[in-house]
Amino acid sequence: MNIFKTQLSSGVGNTYRFGRWLCLSTLTGLLVGFIGVLFNFGMKYAGDFRAAYGWPLLLLPLAGVLIVFLYRFFDYESNAGTDTVIECIQYDAESYVPLKMAVLIFISSILTVVCGGSVGREGAAVQIGGSIGRQLGERFRLSGEDKKILLMSGISAAFSALFGTPMAAAFLPMEMANVGILYYPALVPCIWSSIVACLLANALHAPAEHLTVSENITLNLPLCLLVIVLAILCALVSVLFCEALHRIEHLLKKLLPNSYLRIIAGGLIVIALTAILRTTDYLGPGMQMIELFLEGHVIPFAFLLKILFTAVTIGSGYKGGEIVPSFFTGAAFGALFGSLTGSNIPLCAAIGMASVFCGVTNCPVTAMLIAFELFGFDHYAYYMIAIAISYMLSGYYGLYRSQKILHPKLGNSQKGAQA
Repeated sequence: MNIFKTQLSSGVGNTYRFGRWLCLSTLTGLLVGFIGVLFNFGMKYAGDFRAAYGWPLLLLPLAGVLIVFLYRFFDYESNAGTDTVIECIQYDAESYVPLKMAVLIFISSILTVVCGGSVGREGAAVQIGGSIGRQLGERFRLSGEDKKILLMSGISAAFSALFGTPMAAAFLPMEMANVGILYYPALVPCIWSSIVACLLANALHAPAEHLTVSENITLNLPLCLLVIVLAILCALVSVLFCEALHRIEHLLKKLLPNSYLRIIAGGLIVIALTAILRTTDYLGPGMQMIELFLEGHVIPFAFLLKILFTAVTIGSGYKGGEIVPSFFTGAAFGALFGSLTGSNIPLCAAIGMASVFCGVTNCPVTAMLIAFELFGFDHYAYYMIAIAISYMLSGYYGLYRSQKILHPKLGNSQKGAQA
């Protein structure tokens, strides 16, 4: 009888907690999803405006000055961006993530893109969703752990609304902070907020990506071996991507300690590189170029140039995400690999895109889900092989300095490594 009462009490408690999180994650999905949709439209129109007229690129240094001024005016210049959100997840949301983080990254990312900075939008989604989710936790007076879960739900909602991949969005915050561990208490809230945000984005006709790999290729051993080689190289490309971003940022800060001078210099470098190359292919997120790579187009050094443009843009102080630039880099390199080896170029581009994303974020589950949601399950085995190898061989490198790798990738004793 006592066992029955205990089970009944536990069941009632679990049902209450489920209903509570269903309500909280629905609210988070609607609120963050709506703001994510606004941000999505803003970034889309900003990129289209710059591409249509061209002259906004000349205003990039001025936009940089405005960005630095905004962060100084609101006394948030020293923030660590996405790393701050990651630390908030790691320490049960005891770190403070103010609402102004969302406001500032929203405005500054659009300013960067409209003037041609090489940044994406999904990385900014982590800051927007995390900031709003954290503030909702404060308003509802949740415990530290519950604040963390709501913060993670906010990240899922923002990412889902911006990229239209609710499965990947649900798992991203659960594995991005502590690599090797999925935080399952956030499973239901993250999934539900992600789905709610995606449904809202679809209802509001938010801009969505249409990436396809239509080639019908059956699973075979020779291609598996080729994919292994591609994955090994993509792991190296992901290391190059991360190191370039971190080292160029460090170099620019050392040479130009003044934030205004640094961001002006970065803007002038981007303008100069664009003039020298006589192309605007490397400005903005670059989704139009990713689509070309997935259609079979090849530009030999595109992956290196995108890394350079992105490293200069972010390293000098402009705001935005690194994820779409990593997609661009991986797709460009995959297409080049396919061309050099005589393989299927669109498939290699898709594999490269997913593999480099995994290597720079250390999020293999999210990478697999993104590949499945964007490209379908026809070539699932190749994506799984490539992502697993890229994750293992990319080592302890990563975009986010606060990320902790709790379970070593190669099974050795080096636990608790920083990414």
